[in-house]
Amino acid sequence: MSVLPANSVKTLRYTNNLETGYKEKSYRWNRENYSSKRRFVDIWLFVIRLLAGFWYNNKSWSYAGGVTDAKRSARRKRQAIWIRNKLLDLGPTFIKVGQLFSTRADLFPSEYVEELAKLQDKVPAFSYAQVETIIEQELGKKIPELFTSFEPIPIAAASLGQVHKAQLHSGEIVVVKVQRPGLRKLFEIDLKILRGITQYFQNHPKWGRGRDWIGIYEECCRILWEEIEYINEGRNADTFRRNFRAYDWVKVPRVYWRYTSSRVLTLEYVPGIKISHYEALEAAGIDRKLVARQGAEAYLQQLLNDGFFHADPHPGNIAVSPEGALIFYDFGMMGQIKTSVREQLMKTLFGIAQKDAQQVIDSLVALGALVPTDDMGPVRRSIQYMLDHFMDKPFENQSVAAISDDLYEIAYGQPFRFPATFTFVMRAFSTLEGVGKGLDPEFNFMEVAKPFAMDLMTNGNGIEGNSFLNELGRQAAQVGSTAFGLPRRLEDTLEKLERGDIRVRVRSIETERLLRRHSSLQLGTNYAIMISAFTLSATLLFVNHYIWLAIVAAAIAAVVGVALIRLLMRLDRYDRMY
Repeated sequence: MSVLPANSVKTLRYTNNLETGYKEKSYRWNRENYSSKRRFVDIWLFVIRLLAGFWYNNKSWSYAGGVTDAKRSARRKRQAIWIRNKLLDLGPTFIKVGQLFSTRADLFPSEYVEELAKLQDKVPAFSYAQVETIIEQELGKKIPELFTSFEPIPIAAASLGQVHKAQLHSGEIVVVKVQRPGLRKLFEIDLKILRGITQYFQNHPKWGRGRDWIGIYEECCRILWEEIEYINEGRNADTFRRNFRAYDWVKVPRVYWRYTSSRVLTLEYVPGIKISHYEALEAAGIDRKLVARQGAEAYLQQLLNDGFFHADPHPGNIAVSPEGALIFYDFGMMGQIKTSVREQLMKTLFGIAQKDAQQVIDSLVALGALVPTDDMGPVRRSIQYMLDHFMDKPFENQSVAAISDDLYEIAYGQPFRFPATFTFVMRAFSTLEGVGKGLDPEFNFMEVAKPFAMDLMTNGNGIEGNSFLNELGRQAAQVGSTAFGLPRRLEDTLEKLERGDIRVRVRSIETERLLRRHSSLQLGTNYAIMISAFTLSATLLFVNHYIWLAIVAAAIAAVVGVALIRLLMRLDRYDRMY
């Protein structure tokens, strides 16, 4: 594989081909009966090609003219586009897994996360005959018995299902969401194969270290099964509508439970203008600035007050009614924030406000977003750097996208384990900030969020005096708690000393360098012995007219000789560094 500059004509042409190569295609998985053997081959071929690409990209000799950060980034970008298109090719399970992985910036470099976030499941629709069969199986009646009219052509089609417009006999206009046929069987086949792939990664000496791939797999399974359970989605829609019943500027479609089952969901038809169609909103006379502000307020209300939030608020799931009210769609993926999590979030906010890296670390460990290690020094320094950089500007002048980028940059390669809830929130904030700026160039998400954040940190006490007294009381309680706990901590330390459980780690850079050099010299000696042995064997074989055996022995000696030369060059380069 040749290496091309990021902005070359060939690179752009290759990227465009990848972008368009999978749009019009008939997918093998788009049928009711799947071959488990064929799926096994397709999935493992993708994994093998992916691993081969990772291996190749990590070899410095594969970069013409030498390796640079720009070349690595360009190659990762091309590979990320290929991965995105192959996931679409593999079908619903992998489309959803890719979308979930787009929230795991602690596992993958930014190029992969950005491309996976673009993964859209616009796939061919299934036939109207299949729709009729599924509705009759699920609701026990034929379509004419249930609906006065039913449009055979779907208004939207995705990997998990498609949506048809219909009218009930009572006169209400509704949309009927029908699950793709054979989806559960496909999930069962794919997840069984993915289990084996997950175990391979978990047991890998490099990729498995410090990664809970089994836990990630189980979380993906849970989210996937929840998303294809339409009764659960209906309950989510009802809960979401109840939370906003006091707000006339938010609309949520009503669920028609009489026409709903685990594979069919019937909702009130609530048409609107897509929130990212800025010109259409302007033509309808809607105040774009007000829509931008209300969009941010609605999400902050979900997150900080309700603790129940829409986990995928992309522009396709939010519209604006002719009256200017926000309309939310698609409640298959929702997030919840428990009360205990709010307390730790408050501690994190206090730590950020005070530039206290240790307090931030403690709260992130309690949230499960950070895995404690023996040496937290590098993590503490990274967080302190971010806090110093973050606090350079006033709160309302910060950008959510910039803050999340900084977080993800620090997280990758560090023991951060952002839970899905955390990354869903950060991605939603970034999306809403982008939509808000499209609606209103002067929109600032942080300015809208500031009153909510201040209310959260002060527990709803509105005036600054009370806030100061609360913080003073909190600090005093914290000092008192630390003082009362000090004797016990000293006693625990002494007990550990008596048992010999305390370990003292001493690191000497000079000693490590000498040990590494000694190990390399020992390896070089082994190489030299092997070269001598194979050279002598080749000579004896040649003298005794065993020409081919002599050539084989000489070739082995030459290969080992090249390895010895590379080792000596590395040693020389390492010595010059010091």
